[in-house]
Amino acid sequence: MEMLDSQHADELATLLALADKGSFAAAARAMERHPTVLSKRLQALERRLGVRLVERTTRQLHLTQEGQLLADKVRQATSLIRDAEKEAGQGASEVRGRLRLSMPATMGRRWISPMLAEFALAYPQVSLEVEYSERIVDVVGERFDAAIRIGNLPDSRLVASRLCDQRRILCAAESYLARCGSPQEPAELAHHNCLGYTGLLSFPEWTLVRQAGQASAEARQSVRVSGSMISNDNEALLHAALKGVGIVCGSDWHLMPFVATGELVRVLSQWTLGEGGGIYLVRPSGQYSTAAMAAFRQWVTVGFAAAPWQGSGAPPSPARPR
Repeated sequence: MEMLDSQHADELATLLALADKGSFAAAARAMERHPTVLSKRLQALERRLGVRLVERTTRQLHLTQEGQLLADKVRQATSLIRDAEKEAGQGASEVRGRLRLSMPATMGRRWISPMLAEFALAYPQVSLEVEYSERIVDVVGERFDAAIRIGNLPDSRLVASRLCDQRRILCAAESYLARCGSPQEPAELAHHNCLGYTGLLSFPEWTLVRQAGQASAEARQSVRVSGSMISNDNEALLHAALKGVGIVCGSDWHLMPFVATGELVRVLSQWTLGEGGGIYLVRPSGQYSTAAMAAFRQWVTVGFAAAPWQGSGAPPSPARPR
């Protein structure tokens, strides 16, 4: 893209000053430059364009037809630039504009979609473009304004705000436990029908962690599990668990609502799969954040603050199997 360099901008500013003030002396005072500087700038502009722009006399000057036309066009362009700067500046103080967001697919559909709908109603001047995907997007390279990330974040140049904690837990339906029994120790999982999530880095090994408590010390046990169903989709495994197929591992935000309704039961409730992690809002930079971004950050922070899946209610819009 061709850009206007500073020398050309100075030449055009000189032409506007001459048009407004009517003389080199008055224009020089307004621009705080010596009249000879303005004269040289005008000469350079006329040479570059190959046309005479100003008729000079001993007492005053007049713009030629070409000079007046150019001055009018430059004045219009200056006004457009001023309006564009004002509009951009308003984005820092007014909740308006566009936000391009990346959301994890399952978590996003279940928990964040209702938040986004409420945000859109509260801030109608903000346009949302939301991509749902389980892939880790390049927030900067793909020009996202923000993304929700789950787990443990690696060091990066992104600005991260921790929204809440998350844990991986084990659950099964009452029908499965009545048929096969409930494991009392992690090692017993080797003899159960464990629904395997292939997206787990340690698959097919589950490493269970028990945090230190009043009656127990911290412990860690690994067990290689197997079962009649594996999948790269947590929702498919959830459906199977609800039908009583086997024991499922998954994030508390994914499984706890069904525990609350009695459709699933915690298995080895003192243990979690791995160390857990968090749910984060990540952004390219905290500097010069727009009012729309600040409003969205506050909105999701409040939305996640109570970790809603820890309550007694069902998820706001679950895809319940039939």
